[in-house]
Amino acid sequence: MSWSRALAAWFFIAVAESINGTLRRIFILPVIGDLRAHQVGVLVASLIIFAIAWACIRWIGARTFSEQLTVGAFWVALMAVFEVSLGLAFGYSPERILSDYNVAEGRLMIFGMTFMLFAPVLAAKARGGRRGRW
Repeated sequence: MSWSRALAAWFFIAVAESINGTLRRIFILPVIGDLRAHQVGVLVASLIIFAIAWACIRWIGARTFSEQLTVGAFWVALMAVFEVSLGLAFGYSPERILSDYNVAEGRLMIFGMTFMLFAPVLAAKARGGRRGRW
């Protein structure tokens, strides 16, 4: 497994998710409101994450379930740091940043992060990868 390739794949995810968030704010939020726009955004983000994971999982070389889950955990950790840092850079309070993870308020970010954790495993399965074989 290549950590540098896993990092590069995460970078593609971060860029794609940043574009997704920007487009969501410009085009979707004004039409359906903040909460629904975030909910739709999590679904679209999950599709983007899966597509990038599917495209990169062989290149990363994560062949076993354990390696794939490790890549997913690596991506989640990087994304959490990125999200918090970006939120703070935009002047959001820690409470505002964490509110995106509050399922009781209809926020679904925790599900997106959970999906990211398992995306490499799901992508490997979708590509026909089995333990030790592709």
